Amino acid sequence: MAETVLILGARGRFGLAAARAFADAGWQVLAHRRLGAKVPHEAAGDTRIEWLQADVHDTASLADAARALSQGRGIAVVVHALSPAYTDAAWKQQALPMAEAALDLCRVLDATLMLPGNIYNFGADMPEDLHEDTPQNARSIKGQIRIGMEEQLRRSGVRSIVLRAGNFFGSGKGTWFDQSIVKDIARGVFTYPGPLDVATAWAYLPDLAQTFVALAGKRAQLRPFEVLHFAGHSLTARQWLEVLTPLAQAQGWVPPGQGVHYKSLPWGLIRLGSWFVPTWAGLLELRYLWDRPHRLDNRALRALLGTEPHTALDVATGRALQDLGLMARGRLGSAAVREPMQGEGVNAARL
Repeated sequence: MAETVLILGARGRFGLAAARAFADAGWQVLAHRRLGAKVPHEAAGDTRIEWLQADVHDTASLADAARALSQGRGIAVVVHALSPAYTDAAWKQQALPMAEAALDLCRVLDATLMLPGNIYNFGADMPEDLHEDTPQNARSIKGQIRIGMEEQLRRSGVRSIVLRAGNFFGSGKGTWFDQSIVKDIARGVFTYPGPLDVATAWAYLPDLAQTFVALAGKRAQLRPFEVLHFAGHSLTARQWLEVLTPLAQAQGWVPPGQGVHYKSLPWGLIRLGSWFVPTWAGLLELRYLWDRPHRLDNRALRALLGTEPHTALDVATGRALQDLGLMARGRLGSAAVREPMQGEGVNAARL
């Protein structure tokens, strides 16, 4: 019998990617949306996903609705895909209460909680290779809140899994990839927040979502509180340009033989505007993540799963541009590359 997953915040880009991945794997998928929110148009025709709406803080009503849809199967996994608006004020007010609401729900449903973690936990002194036990010295507001969330899960008594990943790309809008990097790619312009040759961690969302499904299937083998790292792609701006340039040439965004024009994000303007735009203040506080090279070590994840789902960068980038409506749907080539086997070296798994 298929197991059931409840995804909190399924309207968001990660939540919807997770819903599709669990559905592809044969799970019954219950997708939560807040009161008054509509089913996203890109998911409206997917009959594999059953939507319910409730206030996430109304544990009893949400649990009752989920139980009714599960038809006696019970809820095996709850994915916490809720996120506040990107201001420090919203995070201070909402992030920890949202996590506690998810924990309360798991207690009532006797479910495992899964959370997508990020690299905010690591401060400006972070090493280049980030392991599960790397000290978390974040001084930013969001970083300290993220540390608090993971501690909240660890102390809860609820079986919990945190899968840490880098910047998202693919499966829609709402991250650095679409809001800055490829915002003007159809005009042949690439706008990057960091130096050309500093590598940072990226997660192609369909790969990350598939990893959540694989981990859910292994949850009984894990400790009551587990943190694992998803390597994804470790990329410099120069590597992004190398993969975007042929795509831009093929689309006619730049002439044959001409490269995409590199622009640096205007941090000086953002610094001035941060006095008036709370979102910009949040971006400025985390600027060091673009200046400090880093990659997520996934050896523990690969030891558990054997491989990490990993789509070739050119294919992933093309599909991400298609998701944004910048490229027509079509064949992009091989969808995946081989993951290095254990012992071939952790750095080989990055790309």
